[in-house]
Amino acid sequence: MSGSKRKSSGDVAGTAKKRHAITMETKVKIIERVERGEKMTDVARSFNLNRSTIGTIVKNKEKILEHVKSAVSMMSTIISKRRGKAMEEMEKLLSEWLQDQHQRRAPLNIMLIQEKAKSLYEDLKKKYGEESDGPSFNASCGWFYRFKARASLHNVKVSDEAMSADMAAAREFPDILREIIDEGAYLPEQVFNVDETGLYWKRMPDRSYISKEEKLMPGYKAAKDRLTLLFGGNASGDMKLKPLLVYHSENPKALRNIARGSLPVVWKSNPKAWVTQAIFQDWFFHHFIPEVEIYCLEKDIPFNILLLLDSAPGHPPFMDDFHPNVKVVRLPPDTTSLIQPMDQGVISTFKKYYLRHTFRQAVKASDESGTTLRQFWKDYNIYKAIKNIDFAWREVTAGTMNGVWKNLCPQFVHDFREFEKVDEESREVFSNLVTLSEKLELDLQEDDFTELLAVQHEELTNADLMELEAQRKDEERQEEEERSEELKRFSMQDMARGFSLFEEALFILEAQDPNVERYTKVEAAVQNAIRCYRVIYEEKKRATAQTSLDRVLKREMELSPARSQSPCLSDVTARPPSPVADGPSLCQLPLLVQLRQ
Repeated sequence: MSGSKRKSSGDVAGTAKKRHAITMETKVKIIERVERGEKMTDVARSFNLNRSTIGTIVKNKEKILEHVKSAVSMMSTIISKRRGKAMEEMEKLLSEWLQDQHQRRAPLNIMLIQEKAKSLYEDLKKKYGEESDGPSFNASCGWFYRFKARASLHNVKVSDEAMSADMAAAREFPDILREIIDEGAYLPEQVFNVDETGLYWKRMPDRSYISKEEKLMPGYKAAKDRLTLLFGGNASGDMKLKPLLVYHSENPKALRNIARGSLPVVWKSNPKAWVTQAIFQDWFFHHFIPEVEIYCLEKDIPFNILLLLDSAPGHPPFMDDFHPNVKVVRLPPDTTSLIQPMDQGVISTFKKYYLRHTFRQAVKASDESGTTLRQFWKDYNIYKAIKNIDFAWREVTAGTMNGVWKNLCPQFVHDFREFEKVDEESREVFSNLVTLSEKLELDLQEDDFTELLAVQHEELTNADLMELEAQRKDEERQEEEERSEELKRFSMQDMARGFSLFEEALFILEAQDPNVERYTKVEAAVQNAIRCYRVIYEEKKRATAQTSLDRVLKREMELSPARSQSPCLSDVTARPPSPVADGPSLCQLPLLVQLRQ
């Protein structure tokens, strides 16, 4: 009787097979092997899985491959159920907000992100009219880490410590830099610094009636339209680089018929109007290097450059070996406001000049043609803003460009009074702006302009995020309608070339990396990342093969109508089919398709 006793729950737990979570990567490999003709039993044995598990994976092939094509993490193990529209939109906007905070170098912590997520979710539920008594969203820590992985926000750092200027590092770094300069025998003409800044190119002071009227209007506000500029120059002050401008639209209406190369700025775009690492790298090789090399040739000095950069997210961390003639030195973290030259007066001076040029044009339009400020502001577009950016950048003097190196490289400053002149010039510009505003009947004071210029990159509210997303969709729709070139499509030839380039890059890294384990991890990560494209490639390959087969069959049917109408049984059983001699008959199509698969 004892032998027939049921096993205790502990015994069952000890003998029951542990359930394994199967990643998308493994599922795709299983599907590929079965499609190549391997028996499910053999595949199951090689992966140490039950045959029924393999059968289930193959049965769900379409769902799995569609999931993979959406660029989901290959380490995920489940196909997520479709969630509510508010939840999906919330995560999209939250991702944008996080990236925006990261670009602003604003401190982030989990609690702040959770509160923002819940706030966005509630606003979106109201917008889409979703049931308020539905499942509650608590923005738990588990949700946050899953969201962070889904959105691939690996570059967003979350901590509980607020960022602040590092006074000690700012005091020590000038001596360290001086040693580097002396060791490399760099001239002030050869030492460069570049930095980014945000510019709300179509914003009036908050107390102006233009600003007040705009706030009352529905939809996206022009005052929220922001672009990013990258300014730079050398320590001698005689070389100002052509500004890099990044806008959220590649082809805004005001620039439709204007060649980008003719603009006084380097024009780039991305949806967030940020200087990304890809944009910075392109600017470095195709604009900074040629521009500086020509400058050195004209000055008859060696093309040997020292480039100082801060820790902005858009600056690639691997720039040390970018160019043999350029040495990159990083400023200590959190010292930008204290010692970075472009932040010591160049950028703020430029913004004052930009605003003054804009107001002068408004006054001129009013005096010459009677154009009201309201109409002038309505007609003020990105092309006019670019021209004002150029005017303002040209107005920044060599003395200012040299004087701002006072805190970092005092040995290069010609006249320390130039640094003091920056403040004097600032007061003069503010006085000009107040006078111009009076002519425009705006009744503004210096404080109004100080407040306006202090806004480099304000935090996006929930309404801003939703309005910005709506505006981008509208712009994309307009550009789509006006675009004459073909839509983007995958080409098997180009995809194969892309895979080949990936393999070539991995081969180069493998040949130089002495750490085999590190390379293996990188290779696996790369292969997993591009798996979604390989799935698309294989589908196109199969579709192409099917199309070719269909054409052969159609041609054979047209050439041999009598044979194509003969009884299937006699065709298949009376004699072996000879595709070379006779070509396939219509009734052999299923057989041929099976053989091909």
